[in-house]
Amino acid sequence: MNNYLFSGILLICAYCAGWIFYIILAILLKRWGRAIALRSFKIGWEPLKPPLRFLIPVLCILTVIPSLRVAEKERLFIGYFANAIFIALTGWTAIKIVRILRDAILSRYDMQVQDNAHARGIHTQMRMLANIANSVIVLLTVSFILMSIPGAGHIGVSILASAGIAGIVVGFAAQKTLGNLIAGIQIAIAQPIRLDDVVIIEGEWGWIEEISLTFAVVRIWDLRRLIVPIAYFIEKPFQNWTRTKADLLGTVLIYADYSVPVKEIRDELSRVLKESPLWDKKACGLQVTDTNEKTVELRALMSARDSSSLWDLRCEVRERLLEFMQARFPGSLPKIRIEGGPR
Repeated sequence: MNNYLFSGILLICAYCAGWIFYIILAILLKRWGRAIALRSFKIGWEPLKPPLRFLIPVLCILTVIPSLRVAEKERLFIGYFANAIFIALTGWTAIKIVRILRDAILSRYDMQVQDNAHARGIHTQMRMLANIANSVIVLLTVSFILMSIPGAGHIGVSILASAGIAGIVVGFAAQKTLGNLIAGIQIAIAQPIRLDDVVIIEGEWGWIEEISLTFAVVRIWDLRRLIVPIAYFIEKPFQNWTRTKADLLGTVLIYADYSVPVKEIRDELSRVLKESPLWDKKACGLQVTDTNEKTVELRALMSARDSSSLWDLRCEVRERLLEFMQARFPGSLPKIRIEGGPR
């Protein structure tokens, strides 16, 4: 009984010592984080607190297990159990470290600036690489836990040693899933899409809101979400309006009578664009692009800094030109002529 009491006290003391070490380490990490933040990197150590809160005490317990005054089988059981927990907590800590490094790098690239193409590329690449790293960490953690358990060690070794064979077997059973994983790696490197890219896919216009290893989330303009397999962006064509730059050209079509004064409409278009804060002053023009037996087609060309501004600008121009024609040249609006002949 005295031996068990001694062992219990020893484990409690080791656990408490671990908590003391954790508190000291948390203070040091907080100060270190502030020092690094002053050097342009913004590292937040908060994600490390939950795993370290348990990892350090378990590590201290592992150091005193050989000194426990219990039976050999009981000591081995406690050791195997603590070792498995330690490996799991180490994997959890590694995942948190990947997240901290990812956020520290991304903190230097602001996606809220006007020209954010480079920042969006870095954000996409780092998030995809972090997802891949987390998947590898989970695989290794599970394998090491199994290898530390007597009787199950061969399973962990098999997971690592036969990864190639398992990949072939799983490949036949889950070709689409593996295809999406490979496509996710390709997108992280080649970047045909990036976070916040404006795309038209399956007839829907929206922004790339999220990219994972197997799917992407497109936020449609009316706040719906379109879930697309990541392999879609490798295998099928789609429109990316912000692949290199965000600025775009847009058109407004006006159908009018043959009597429409084109020069006056062109001058009005220039005046409307100059008064609009949405216009980026890069493109402005009006041309007669088509005619038929009833109307002529006027195409107003304009440009804006991004797709949202261009949409609003097109609506504004269409409305202002219509009001101008109604007020100044109502006879130039489309009409159907009926001529009567002698009876």
